[in-house]
Amino acid sequence: MSFSRLSSKITFAAAAMFFAASAFAHPELVSSTPADKSEGAAPATIELKFSETLNKKFSGATLTMTEMPGMADHGAMKISAGVAGGSDDKTMVITPAKPLVAGTYRVDWRAVSADTHPIKGSISFQVK
Repeated sequence: MSFSRLSSKITFAAAAMFFAASAFAHPELVSSTPADKSEGAAPATIELKFSETLNKKFSGATLTMTEMPGMADHGAMKISAGVAGGSDDKTMVITPAKPLVAGTYRVDWRAVSADTHPIKGSISFQVK
């Protein structure tokens, strides 16, 4: 086999792997509202924006209060919240059942896109 023919096959194989990998890219968290590690007023909703279209059936999130002012021994407490799709297919919206009180919160999320590989992560924020 000639060198140019081998080089063409290698280039084709590399291109095929690149396109296959990009077709099955894992979702990454692009941004959140409130932003990770931010402090501010209680949000009515929490939005997570991802790099890929989410499979809503397999994606989700939980909201946990991790600290409460004045209560040093306060353990983590799960907060009742609904999880739904947002204004586009790449957004997840978490809506607490009740207004959030002062404290520190963590959102643990699970995102699944077309490649069906789950990616997990978390953000935290503080309500003043």
